[in-house]
Amino acid sequence: MTSKQNIYIICFFCLLIFVACNSSTHSSSEPSSNEVSIGNQSELPIIDFEEEEHDFGKIVQGEKVQYDFTFKNVGKGNLIISNAAASCGCTIADFPKEPIPPNQSGKIKVEFNSEGKSGYVEKTITVVTNCEPNTKILKIKVDIVEPQSPKK
Repeated sequence: MTSKQNIYIICFFCLLIFVACNSSTHSSSEPSSNEVSIGNQSELPIIDFEEEEHDFGKIVQGEKVQYDFTFKNVGKGNLIISNAAASCGCTIADFPKEPIPPNQSGKIKVEFNSEGKSGYVEKTITVVTNCEPNTKILKIKVDIVEPQSPKK
């Protein structure tokens, strides 16, 4: 074989490998990131909170306080809340587990325990939904004062 024939054979095999690799990526059953869509955005749910921040004001250290963040699904699809996670263990968020139909309302109940805390505190609750974008941040604020000791 001549060197010219060797070059042709090498080029042929390179082309064959290139075509084989290229076709296997397009015939994959998994969609590429460019092919994934979130569906028709006009049919998605939209979560609309009456307020996204609540200030409890001053409370005495050791008190537990709670607040209901009220929301409405103003979109066209069912709203699903998959999680509502607080930024620390002193805050608990309870959220509806069932889908919220369009034009219906719901509440996320947030409870804050001030035990062992003092001063001005801010906490966040990250709400994960099937909306676009899929997260919403709620915030609570509180000013914790130490209890007054009884006078003698």
